[in-house]
Amino acid sequence: MEFTQWTRWIARARMLIQARLGDLTLLDQAVLDEVVLLAVAAHAANPDSATQVDVSIDDARTSRRYTSSSGQVSILDEWWALLDPDLADTSGVGSTQMFGEPDAPAYDPWVTVLP
Repeated sequence: MEFTQWTRWIARARMLIQARLGDLTLLDQAVLDEVVLLAVAAHAANPDSATQVDVSIDDARTSRRYTSSSGQVSILDEWWALLDPDLADTSGVGSTQMFGEPDAPAYDPWVTVLP
C-alpha cells in the first residue's frame, strides 16, 4: 500500500513538472530527481498539513487542526528555479531586485550609445 502511494506521489510530481516545462528528458536528470525527491518527501512528512493532532483514549476523542493545504504534492518556487533558471527571473525567486524596482535592461550588442 505505501509503495503504491509513494509511486503515485512521484508520478504526480513528475506530471506537474512536465506540464510546466515539457519534455523531461531535456532537463538535467540529477536536478529533476532531486526536485521530485524534495517534493515527495515534503508531502510525505505532512500530507494533510495537520498542525496538531490530539487523541484521548478514555473517551475516544480525537481532534485535528489544519493549515490551508491542497493535500497534493506541490513544487515550491525555489525548486522550479533549480529545474529552469529562467523561472527564477520571471517568478522573482533569487532576484536581488527590491519589490517594485524595475529590472535592469538587458544588454543588446546591436544598440550603440551615442555620446
